[in-house]
Amino acid sequence: MKRVLRRGLIGVGVGVVALATVLAVNTVRFAPPDVAQPEPFDLGADLDRAVQTLSQAVQYRTVSTDLSAPDFPGFVDFLTRAYPSVHGAMQREILTANTVLLKWPGQTPDLAPVLIAAHYDVVPVAPGSEDRWTYPAFEGAVADGYVWGRGTLDDKGGLVAILSAAEHLIDQGFTPQRDIYFSFGGDEEVGGRGAFAVAKHLIDNDIRLAWALDEGSFVLDGIIPGLPKPVASINTSEKGYLTLNLIARAPGGHSALPPQITAAGRVARAVDRLQMAPLPGGLDGLSAEFFDALARHFSLERRVLFANDWLFGPVIENVLSGANTTNAMLRTTTAPTMLRGSSKENVLPTEAVATVNFRLHPRDTVEGVIAHVVAAIDDPEVEVVMAGDHASEASPVASSSAQGYVDIESSILAVFGDVIPVPGMTIAATDARHYALAAEGAYRISPFQLTDDDLARFHGTDERLSIDNLGKGIDFYGRLIGLQ
Repeated sequence: MKRVLRRGLIGVGVGVVALATVLAVNTVRFAPPDVAQPEPFDLGADLDRAVQTLSQAVQYRTVSTDLSAPDFPGFVDFLTRAYPSVHGAMQREILTANTVLLKWPGQTPDLAPVLIAAHYDVVPVAPGSEDRWTYPAFEGAVADGYVWGRGTLDDKGGLVAILSAAEHLIDQGFTPQRDIYFSFGGDEEVGGRGAFAVAKHLIDNDIRLAWALDEGSFVLDGIIPGLPKPVASINTSEKGYLTLNLIARAPGGHSALPPQITAAGRVARAVDRLQMAPLPGGLDGLSAEFFDALARHFSLERRVLFANDWLFGPVIENVLSGANTTNAMLRTTTAPTMLRGSSKENVLPTEAVATVNFRLHPRDTVEGVIAHVVAAIDDPEVEVVMAGDHASEASPVASSSAQGYVDIESSILAVFGDVIPVPGMTIAATDARHYALAAEGAYRISPFQLTDDDLARFHGTDERLSIDNLGKGIDFYGRLIGLQ
């Protein structure tokens, strides 16, 4: 008996040693890749001129709630004055929603063209918050190392960086090898009909882009916990969009004589059931690519988990699902946002409605999400209908090994230095989803290094862009354009 027990213990010990060896070897192999660090790049463009141009750009009130405002065509005319060399060397068309499409003819027309994009419409300032701005939102103040005002981060800063780089290159006698298109949307914040018109224009003219680059991420400094360096998330896809109404109906009447379940109660139960049944997540596809690239830079104890996801996969997914930011990278998110019932507290509603917004992961479809909702609610008395006519699938996932991604990554490294480049996913909507229709791949990143404090200003109070960031953005686009 003792001999059998001893053999059993020896077997367990050998198994533990073997498992520990496998975990250790996998962890050692799970190291950051060797990424060639390019030479630092400085375009040498006139940064002071760009600062003043951005200041003037902010003063045009191109607010997306009023696309008929004269500031929209006024801004388009302003660009022709601010960038005379660009408009002398490029062909220009004005499409839907005052969207500007420029074509810079290249030396080798047989090469597939590329497109670089930004938008100049901005979100409104929240009513009642005007007095909380350090400088008026549309003054374009230059102070304390920043250009202040609505649109500096989203997305006039990017537009000015693009055109400032192109203006400088043209003045230096540069001509690209391939055709380069520049698209500047006038209605990105309200659906992007202009960007869709650009994509349709290209498709109608049999023009297929090698790649397109738009906003949709940043160089994130100190925003992702546990990482020693800033992360440049070059997003290769963006989530889809779907809003559903959950509707329950009842006879109504006085609240003193309620039925066992009212229309409001039925809808509330449906919302609760739906929230308790999130769509499946998983470390696969783009989610796996994103976390695999990040995790190689984590501390040792975390790397052990990700290096051995065959064993710790359920633990990893459970932890990632517990934080809003990482959960959004794993799955289609479910967000009940609005409830509507009776107009008076003592009247039973004849109809109760809950509105739920979904941001679709690339693995899911609109049809599949609707089927999931119906099954999760499991109540034939609750009608599930699409809200409005706006729903979109997630964008196709662009290749992170294609030349376009490689050029973007190397340009980020040349300008920002020692950062961690990773392929990621944009969880909100951008014009890139439209440009993707005419491109082999669509990528999303604004070349600005932001902290938590900067992100809080995005669409918020005291939006601003540092002059240093504007300079880095110009250098990034200058290098990227120079590679084409």
